Amino acid sequence: MNMLNLHKDQSGAQTVEFALALLVFLTFLLGITDFARMLFTWNAANEATRAGARFAVVCDNTGNQADVLAKMQALLPQINTISLAWEPAGCTPATCEGVTVTITGLNYQWISPIAGLASRAPIPMPTFSTFLPREIMRQDPNSNAICL
Repeated sequence: MNMLNLHKDQSGAQTVEFALALLVFLTFLLGITDFARMLFTWNAANEATRAGARFAVVCDNTGNQADVLAKMQALLPQINTISLAWEPAGCTPATCEGVTVTITGLNYQWISPIAGLASRAPIPMPTFSTFLPREIMRQDPNSNAICL
């Protein structure tokens, strides 16, 4: 009879152990997912700088930073601040040698519970920058679709 009473006293222990193990497992899984999201954002920011520089050198956007920003935001909407530097400074579409497009002020917000408890402030990401040499502006031999 003693064994039967012992079994009844521990009937909820398995449920509590499962709940604790599930909590640890889900926190770990969300942490991995959040880290993968951060790597995706990092890669998308690199691609957005490349696409913005490509758009600028092909489409003759020496003075129109807003169009380049819009093209970049199509890939990563979180981008708010870019700089567009033509080289040499003050050049015209005929004399420019290239362009440097830089993303600054990009932040990443964690969503997983562990990181969220540690800090609710966004994590600043590094500066992303790409330089591309000048091409035959507005005359891409393969397609003019990038400038539309």
